[in-house]
Amino acid sequence: QVQLVESGGGLVQAGGSLRLSCAASGRTFSSYTMGWFRQAPGKEREFVAAISWMSGRTYYADSVKGRFTISRDNAKNTVNLQMNSLKPEDTAVYYCAATRSLRTSEAEDFGSWGQGTQVTVSS
Repeated sequence: QVQLVESGGGLVQAGGSLRLSCAASGRTFSSYTMGWFRQAPGKEREFVAAISWMSGRTYYADSVKGRFTISRDNAKNTVNLQMNSLKPEDTAVYYCAATRSLRTSEAEDFGSWGQGTQVTVSS
């Protein structure tokens, strides 16, 4: 298990950008696939993006492809989510998560979660 703490959320106008960061504790960070999920009020938690621990390959939800970029720095135990061209429908609490799986977008496969950070995009 790793402990995760997100930061970087806030209020931004539509079309703007935000960068979320997730700091992980533990010496085995590099062996975890890291993901970002989000949950809007009244909606289920949904997958946003993930980066595999083995290949470094990234994959995204269709709704954010071309706008969001996930990256990781194993030396600093951090994973980031650069969000550009934000839309009001991106408003949600964003969660960082970790899994031992090589590749998955299923929330139930992620065993460690952060507390979440609020992102609000105004129109």
